[in-house]
Amino acid sequence: MEMMIWIGSALTLLGVLGLLWCIKLVMGIKKRALPEAETRAGLQRVVALNMGALAVSGIGLMLVVVGVILA
Repeated sequence: MEMMIWIGSALTLLGVLGLLWCIKLVMGIKKRALPEAETRAGLQRVVALNMGALAVSGIGLMLVVVGVILA
């Protein structure tokens, strides 16, 4: 079960890094001051990445909890 905890921790860290990357992307889009249509399209792409990173982080936390319960 210790391996499950380490894998879950790695997934959680990967998800958090993905979330930080999404924040960086959004700040870059906002800083460029693009027209509204281009800004909206860019933000929609980042939302998909954000949801994926959040899902990876959530799965990692679930693995950690299950590993701790089973340990």
